[in-house]
Amino acid sequence: MLTSTRHELSAVAVRGSAVLRPRLRHSTLRWSSTSTGASTRPRTAIFFPGQGVQRVGMTTPWLTAFPRTVQPILDEIDETLGIRLSRIIESGTNAELNATENSQPAIMATSVLILRVLEQEFGFKTAERVDFTLGHSLGEFAALVAGGYLQFSDALLMVRKRGEIMAQCTKEAWEKYGGEMGMVALVCENENRMQDLLVAIDQFIGLSSCGSKYDSSVDVPPVQQVVVANINSKNQIVLSGSIERINTLLTHVRQFGGHDPRHVRLHADSPFHSPLMKPAVEFMRKTLDFPSPRTRKDKVTFPGLMPCVSNTSGTPFTSRENLKDQLARQAAETVHWWESVRYLDKEEKVRRWIGIGPGKVGRNLVGKEVGMKGATRGGGVWGLTSPHEIADLIRELDETENPSTFHPSSPPSSSSPSPSSTNSHSSALPHVSRLAGQAASRVAAYISNPAIVQRLWPPPQRLPGILPGGEAGARLAYGLSHSEAMFKPESGMISSS
Repeated sequence: MLTSTRHELSAVAVRGSAVLRPRLRHSTLRWSSTSTGASTRPRTAIFFPGQGVQRVGMTTPWLTAFPRTVQPILDEIDETLGIRLSRIIESGTNAELNATENSQPAIMATSVLILRVLEQEFGFKTAERVDFTLGHSLGEFAALVAGGYLQFSDALLMVRKRGEIMAQCTKEAWEKYGGEMGMVALVCENENRMQDLLVAIDQFIGLSSCGSKYDSSVDVPPVQQVVVANINSKNQIVLSGSIERINTLLTHVRQFGGHDPRHVRLHADSPFHSPLMKPAVEFMRKTLDFPSPRTRKDKVTFPGLMPCVSNTSGTPFTSRENLKDQLARQAAETVHWWESVRYLDKEEKVRRWIGIGPGKVGRNLVGKEVGMKGATRGGGVWGLTSPHEIADLIRELDETENPSTFHPSSPPSSSSPSPSSTNSHSSALPHVSRLAGQAASRVAAYISNPAIVQRLWPPPQRLPGILPGGEAGARLAYGLSHSEAMFKPESGMISSS
């Protein structure tokens, strides 16, 4: 039932580096990435979130701040799918957005939208600045789009139909067998305890861990199925299947196995990454064999712009057929997220990790595994979820490529002024005018974009004596702070699909 196969690891060549230079675009001072000849920058990966991070209104700040880039993407989403998904994302009910057939394309599309803003508004050249891409479960589709393997429109159509089939599988199983199905996250004290817990779970299920979870469970009724859907970190896994059966399993491992993991029911009413999702696997196999309706060519381009790490193997896809096979199987097999991150961290020596998409869960999982949070000398882990985070992200990426300019982020200031203490952001302009070169450009980027200024004022205290206030204070004042906890039961912020 559990798959814990280890895979041979291979090296992939590093790509060229880049620096950031200021430029004027759409009358707004932004940052532009231009390639240099030196291969001095740290190896970099971008990663994308899975299901569970959706929220109503998640595209609104991006549309407000960058309408020229975002509105055409939203129009493309609606035109491709033939439904007004952009309306559901912007102002639908939670029930509408949380429906699997809506939440999955919504999360994937929002993730790609944020990357496009970074590329088109700030001149970030993904192919030059990034060495690897990966995504957590559903996020693998966004990773494949970012890596140049899938067209955005093809990925949208596949994810939408895949979500419809997953929802239908759950509905039919409930009608036939009854009972609740879903997903439960478990967290142990450490890696050793997690390994012991996996053995205990396998013994409870009564199936050999040597076989494939997918194959060995195919004849077991859904009401009897419990499988490990995600291995998220060295001490966190997610179980998928019958909720009654999962509860019985937890009672068993506590009474007879000496384990007492923390657990929380996820906001997922379908048992993703379980054998129940076999129809979604079959759909993916068939659709990947048909050409793209837009280009009339193979849906998969191989090789892509950069290696993409597979959820099912924890290593990069090796060929077009390998990608099609693993992307299809992913719907019903375990997501080896921990193994994927360890591969890039230990074998490929990735030192910069950029999470792109709604929510901070992925960033927290990666940060805990690689031992970094925010910028460090020569690396860092970031999560880009809101427009107000872009300026800091680009500045810190720049600093990791130029270690001599690195300085840790300023600690929160207890004397940060309240919004009422600043009459107008125009009062900062004389100070800004006295700055020179790139420093002036960085601060001007805040002042030149009213949408960003409105959401985050005063600007972050990155240049002492120039602008008052601190980033932490501003976020707290405006309710923009994000949970930094990797696991927080009451938040439901654990990616499940």
